[in-house]
Amino acid sequence: MKKHNFYAGPSILPQYTIKNTAEALIDFAGTGLSLMEVSHRSKEFVAVSNEAQQLFKELLDIPAGYHVLFLGGGASSQFMMVPFNLLEKKAAYLNTGTWADKAQKEAKLFGEVVEVASSKANTYNYIPKDYVVPEDADYFHITTNNTIYGTEIRQDLDCKVPLVADMSSDIFSRQMDVSKYAIIYGGAQKNLAPAGVTFVIVKEDALGKVTRKIPTMLNYKTHIENESMFNTPPVVPVFAALQTLKWLKELGGVKVMEKMNIEKAGILYDEIDRNKLFKANIPDVNDRSVMNICFVMNDEYKAWEPEFLTYAKSLGMLGLEGHRSVGGYRASTYNALPKESVIALVEAMKAFEQTKLK
Repeated sequence: MKKHNFYAGPSILPQYTIKNTAEALIDFAGTGLSLMEVSHRSKEFVAVSNEAQQLFKELLDIPAGYHVLFLGGGASSQFMMVPFNLLEKKAAYLNTGTWADKAQKEAKLFGEVVEVASSKANTYNYIPKDYVVPEDADYFHITTNNTIYGTEIRQDLDCKVPLVADMSSDIFSRQMDVSKYAIIYGGAQKNLAPAGVTFVIVKEDALGKVTRKIPTMLNYKTHIENESMFNTPPVVPVFAALQTLKWLKELGGVKVMEKMNIEKAGILYDEIDRNKLFKANIPDVNDRSVMNICFVMNDEYKAWEPEFLTYAKSLGMLGLEGHRSVGGYRASTYNALPKESVIALVEAMKAFEQTKLK
């Protein structure tokens, strides 16, 4: 039976990435050594790291003056590194979900933090609008996609202060203007690679403006100067990331991927809105995530929620459980998820509706 992987993370990766990485685990680049045991300073792996950086820049059209870093620690480590490197007096944060909230709490350890707006009181079911970012803020931090609640900021904001974005779960899912950001960061385990590597796109002239001393490992300049090789990088995830970047380029790049993602999400949201059993968690269609589609049973049918989950699993659909803090269902439609998996879920929803409401 074909499996349909809707897990939110770690999540589906292209078969191209899985196959090539599996082969390299046995024999990396003809060295006779496993990728797991090769030196990160070998010419073979340095070539991997360099190519991955260049493809990042090419696929996102990253302008001059930016660096691409591959670090450890997950996106959560960036909750600390960003204020360590940028926060001198005041930072502004938009609170749109659990991870945005966690990032904001970490920043408070380094200076004043202004929460410009929050949707927390409404269970994060919308993206706040019409807020004001203080012009004296050292930076403004946003989380573009909220995996738990299913909202997404799908445009590049115009901002008078340096803009920082956590793009862990929607990087490479849409075209974007990197020049509008000072830092973009994210864990790789949604749209790029296995867990273990964190990508950071950093504008060099945004750095060096704080007076505090920054520990060596937490200083972006350290990793820029050493090309992500100050300490041993997560070799296997970096190699896998390169495979995903190659796969994405072969598909036609981010423009093609964006079109595919919008189509997939549209198919599923249309069925959620049509089906009498289900409803979307996010009422405003403009705020709905294209990456994490969250929905529940309508109130009168709540008792059937576990039954549908069991039914979907019997058809090979995995990872549909909603986050424990939300419940219901979450279909993560990341870049590597094929349209056929979305169609299979839609067909299952239709069949369940017909069976229950016949």
